[in-house]
Amino acid sequence: MDTATLKLRGMSCASCANNVEEAIRSVPGVETCNVNFGAEQATVQYNPQHTGVEEIQQAIEAAGYSSYSLQEQEMLTGETDAEQAARQAESQKLKRRLILGGVVTTILVIGGLPMMTGLPIPWIPAWLHNPVLQLVLTAPIQFWSGESFYKGAWKALKRHTATMDTLVALGTSAAFFYSLFPTFFPEFFLNQGLSPDVYYEISAVVITLILLGRLLENRAKGQTSEAIRKLIGLQAKTARVIRNGKEIDIPIAEVELGEIILVRPGEKIPVDGEIIDGSSTIDEAMVTGESVPVKKQAGDEVIGATLNKTGSFKFRATRVGKDTFLAQIVKLVQQAQGSKAPIQKLADQVTRWFVPVVIALAIFTFILWYNVMGNTTMALITTIGVLIIACPCALGLATPTSIMVGTGKGAENGILIKGAESLEQAHKIQTIVLDKTGTITQGKPTVTDFITVKGTADRNELKLLKLAASVERNSEHPLAEAVVQYAQAQGVELAEVQEFEAITGSGVQGSVFDRSVQIGTYRWMNELGIDTSSLQEQWDQLEHRGRTAIWIAVDGNVEGIMGIADAVKPSSVNAIRAMQKLGLEVVMLTGDNRRTAEVIAREVGIERVFAEVRPDQKAATVEKIQLEGKIVAMVGDGINDAPALAQADVGMAIGTGTDVAIAASDITLISGDLQGIVTAIQLSRATIRNIRQNLFFAFIYNVAGIPIAAGILYPIFGWLLSPIIAGAAMAFSSVSVVTNALRLRSFQPKPLN
Repeated sequence: MDTATLKLRGMSCASCANNVEEAIRSVPGVETCNVNFGAEQATVQYNPQHTGVEEIQQAIEAAGYSSYSLQEQEMLTGETDAEQAARQAESQKLKRRLILGGVVTTILVIGGLPMMTGLPIPWIPAWLHNPVLQLVLTAPIQFWSGESFYKGAWKALKRHTATMDTLVALGTSAAFFYSLFPTFFPEFFLNQGLSPDVYYEISAVVITLILLGRLLENRAKGQTSEAIRKLIGLQAKTARVIRNGKEIDIPIAEVELGEIILVRPGEKIPVDGEIIDGSSTIDEAMVTGESVPVKKQAGDEVIGATLNKTGSFKFRATRVGKDTFLAQIVKLVQQAQGSKAPIQKLADQVTRWFVPVVIALAIFTFILWYNVMGNTTMALITTIGVLIIACPCALGLATPTSIMVGTGKGAENGILIKGAESLEQAHKIQTIVLDKTGTITQGKPTVTDFITVKGTADRNELKLLKLAASVERNSEHPLAEAVVQYAQAQGVELAEVQEFEAITGSGVQGSVFDRSVQIGTYRWMNELGIDTSSLQEQWDQLEHRGRTAIWIAVDGNVEGIMGIADAVKPSSVNAIRAMQKLGLEVVMLTGDNRRTAEVIAREVGIERVFAEVRPDQKAATVEKIQLEGKIVAMVGDGINDAPALAQADVGMAIGTGTDVAIAASDITLISGDLQGIVTAIQLSRATIRNIRQNLFFAFIYNVAGIPIAAGILYPIFGWLLSPIIAGAAMAFSSVSVVTNALRLRSFQPKPLN
């Protein structure tokens, strides 16, 4: 399957989004399609053997809309500027039509005040009451300012569908064309005992108000993508590369992999790379959220868009263009903003039938009042009110705008959310399962104790250390790295290893100088039948002190034991306490032995511990907790955590961990600080609360507004809702939903310590 991202043009409401989605889904070979009305974007997964982007775009065009494909590089650099330019052009177009509408509407409303109030107003000239003048003034509003409504309605009619444009076109046209009869044939109405009233001002005011609403909505929707603009704005514009011994400044898009780049104090690092000469301190706040600059020297990695503070250095570019860390963040945020949350399904189903039902209600309203009251004017006003007040836009914008702002706010706080479903699911979490090494602890274990069997002939500690470290050098496990670093610090030269083998969850083995060496857990030693009694007492002491103890056996005999400690992250205790204050059960999961695990658990305040769990058993452990009826989040950083991250209802990867773990997760905590979990859950709860407010308002607005416009209050209070007020309410309903979503931009994590 291939994935295409298309920017859409011509959508005016959520019904349009449904029409586009149905058109795309009808293309053979399309597997999934998600049209986001708020983002004006379609994400399509398709089989390239059966269809292509051109065929999908043709289907969109046939449905009456236009689109253009966003290439990955455009999404990460120029797309935002292009989108901003298009939005500004649309705003200018709306402004011109709105200015004309505003001027004419003011004149018409002033001229119609005597009729609307039923009172003589001496200062209003009589010629303003002239129906022919009102017709001449209204026609440009109806057919030029309101041109987009007619075009949208006509496109929908050709597809045998209906949209918000259909409702506006029907409502304003009913007022306009009905007014033509009393304008040119007033005698007919007078002969019937009816007043030859005209309603041009209704048509003009409604169109003007809806255009104003669209202008405000257009601006507000532009603010929802502010997070993307901020992220893209972080990157440097140029890079100083060294080519043929000369320093030259080039745009960062032209930087090639492997090039040597010079960075001076105060400059932004253009792309990701590795320092080869020099040292400095670098402000990585945009990645980690930590305001304290980090010391960097030769061999250390640097991240594009971070700020060099003190020294000059040269580095080799290791990731450029769409592969840089910042580009990946932007891509993830864009994917999340274009996705749909499950909570939106109900709104989508309602929107699908919304416009046809409203048209049916409008027809029923006209027939009812005409038959009950015999009053054409009353029947017309209520019918226009029903058509005008109904607003599918509010329903369509309720969820995506909140999701766009929420995911963008997450990125600002160092939390990458892969999709709207993950953001929604996070607020339901009941249990947090934390991997120990690299999640609760620093993930940089060090050797604290090295104990050998005493009194054995031809043994000494450095020889044994050489054997052990030589075998461990072939392993990627953090404990193995600790052993190797310890040996190198003792000046031990490592030897070649034959027949190396890593036994998952147990240890490693190999042959050094024709001697068989095994290094691993107490359990593994017992499985191999190796006698551990000679160091049993020392092992007990190490575990009692919270050390991870690994055994060293040579030629089938225990020769030594190492104690390894992994310091708890400074923020872990407070973060875990904050999770518990949120009402979450916190569980620790580790492959370490139980006594060591329980020492760490007591230190950080965790009561429930799953210890001595092999990597292939971690996913089963998560499933076991899920079978208790709990919504589970798994937090980990290693390759061996990936299955458990995938099994969990919400997988959270520590951003400082492996790419495999990050790929398997739903949420990535860039900084590696557990406080990010608290922030992610608080953000999820705030976003879902915001969505529910929006949906409640949108549903209540339509459920209450349509009956009121239909005249349900008339028998009780003798009062009818003016179509002008209905138009104003409809125009500002979607604006209010977007404005409420934008409140999420002020989200700040709440301290719970």
